[in-house]
Formats: sequence, C-alpha cells, structure tokens
Amino acid sequence: MARRKKMTKKQMKKLKPLMPLIITIVVILAIVYALWYFGIIDIPYITLPGTSTGTGTESTTTNSTTKNDDVTTVVSGDLIINFMELGNWYTGDSTFIKAGDVDILIDAGSRENSISTICETINKYCTDGKLEYVIITHNHEDHIAGFATSTKKDSIFDLYECGTIIDFALTNAKETQVQLANYQRELNDEIANGAKHYTARELRESGNYTFELSEGITMTILDNYYYYNTSSSENNYSVCTLITQGDRNFLFTGDLESGGEKKLVESNNLPTVEVFKGGHHGSGTSNTTALFDVIQPKNVCICCCAGSNEYTKNESNQFPTQEAIDRIARYTKNVYVTTISLDNSEKTFAPMNGTIVVSSFANLPIQINCSNNNTLLKDTDWFKNNRICPKEWAE
Repeated sequence: MARRKKMTKKQMKKLKPLMPLIITIVVILAIVYALWYFGIIDIPYITLPGTSTGTGTESTTTNSTTKNDDVTTVVSGDLIINFMELGNWYTGDSTFIKAGDVDILIDAGSRENSISTICETINKYCTDGKLEYVIITHNHEDHIAGFATSTKKDSIFDLYECGTIIDFALTNAKETQVQLANYQRELNDEIANGAKHYTARELRESGNYTFELSEGITMTILDNYYYYNTSSSENNYSVCTLITQGDRNFLFTGDLESGGEKKLVESNNLPTVEVFKGGHHGSGTSNTTALFDVIQPKNVCICCCAGSNEYTKNESNQFPTQEAIDRIARYTKNVYVTTISLDNSEKTFAPMNGTIVVSSFANLPIQINCSNNNTLLKDTDWFKNNRICPKEWAE
C-alpha cells in the first residue's frame, strides 16, 4: 500500500487562512450530528436507484425478494397479523396487519354482514381512520363482499380513508356482474377521494412492487403468471403478498390453486416462511407440495368454517380438507382454524380458534394467541371426529 505523503510547510501555509472556516464547518457538523443522534431533528436522506425509503410509501426495486444470510437487517418495527373470524357461518378471508404504524387490510369477506366484525378488529389498532394499504386478492364474494356493497350500505371504502389500493388484474366475472359493478363504483369513489390504485400486474410491470412499511419490514407483491394470462379458475387471479420482517417471512396467496402455486414458485425466489395463510381456506386444490417444499411453513393459519357444507356435501372435501391436512402435516403441526360449523342445516357456528393473532416483535420469538383458544387443529374434537390423523401428527 502506498504511503501518504506529509504536507509540506508551503502547503500548510496556504491552508492556514482556511483553518477558521474548516473549524467552523466541523463544529456545525458535530452539532447537527448530535441533534440527529438524540432525535431532536430528522435529516432526510437520498434514495439510490433500486432502494426503498420511508414509512408506508412506495419504493422501487428490480429484483424479487430474496433472503441474504450475509446481511443483517436492523428491525425496529413490530408486526401483528390478525386472521379474522368473520361473524357468520360462511367461509371467507379478511386479514388485518399492523406493521409499525402502518395499517394493511387484505380482503374483506365473507358477506356484507361481516363488515361490522372486521371493523371491530381494525379499530383496535387503527386510530386515525386510515388504512395505508388495502389489497383485494380476487373477485369472489368471500373475499370482496366488504368492498362491493350496495348503495344502501357503507363499504370498507366508505368507512376508512385508503392510501393505496392494490387489486386483481383479471377477472372472469360472468357470474358476478352486480358484485363487480358495486366494487367498481365503491373503488372509483375512493380514488376520487385521493386513494392511489394499482393492479398487481401494473406494479410488477413498473418495477414498483416492494413497499417499506417500517424499519426492517417490507411488503412485496409477488409475481403471478395469472396476472397476465387467463385461467378457468377465478382463484388463480389472486394477488399474492410476501411480508418480510428482518429474516422472518409471512406469505399470503389468497385462493391460488395448484397450477397457480406451481407458477408462483417458478416466478419468484420464495423464502421459507414463519406463517402461511392456508391456501383457499384449506382446500385440497391448493396447499401443494410444490409450494410447501420451498416455503416450508412453520405455522399455517386457515380462514374457514370447519365442516361447513357451504361448497360441498362431501365431508372429506369440506374445509379444511383431509388432502390439504395430509400435505401440511409433513411440514408442521402448528395449524390453526378460525371458525367451526355447529349445525349445517341451521347455519350455526362458533369460534374454533377464533381470530388468530400472530405477533412478531424484534428480538423475540413469534407468538400466536387466538381470541377463543390456542388449541392446535390436531387436538380439537372436530378433527378427532372428522379427520384421519396423519402419521406425522400421531403421538
């Protein structure tokens, strides 16, 4: 290494008149640094291409989310995820997420009468009446009902200010024209009131698909083959979302079916996940080995009404299905379910676990606490009476 040359006396003489200025600049910088260090002032910083900044704002990236074991991410934001029970016998999805100070809602099923139940959970966390992000995965009533109300009932869009709305790029919608028209009307009203709106496809094509929610917490809209290509199943159009907190990952795939899950793996560099929202309410047409071999979920939270015959009389195919359970069991026994059907003919229901609350705080283990009880699916009476225990779960 070359040695630095000492300054000559001549050079020092030329520098001498500048010394008062240099000393003044050094003192000013020291004072500014001290004020910033103790939180008295906030210093904005420059964002370089391919990086993200801010809280609850859009950021630009050109790469899929990857886990880099050589990089230590500083995490200060807390993450709380609520897989909500929806107050009726019908199966549906609605997930509320608190990331630092940012409020996120994914879907609002299962029926219009679920709105008041959903709002009870949101209002425990959201104190300013604003949802920074709202994601609508696909155009099925059990996911979109709370946004697609008639003019006689307030929708989620009416009840909350929405910052950014992200929804499905395609829909078949032949059987849901009225629902879709209601949704478009409510969506357009929210946009007119200042909300930004993007389809998942638009975000992926623009490169602006990763959002920084809090320090060390990001939300990525994953790529999906069916943002660009038609499918016979509306479920495959689902917006898929990955939330990353340091080295912890949380995956939400709506009702993506087996073909969609295969494409999801091919299109993204998926990490292993702490929590997976059970695909399509615990259906056997989702929750495939192709996906699970990659994400290796430690916990699976299923939003459904266990044993409900809403969609089928075949008991083994009622949510959560035996087929899905058999696949999940190879990776984890930590499976939770929101609701249980008490009487299908009367459409009565009760909480199984109830609302499933996942808490992930920096430097602490993940905690799962449910509004009714924390009993694992395998230990419930419903499971013992209605499902065959996989060998992986046998004691």
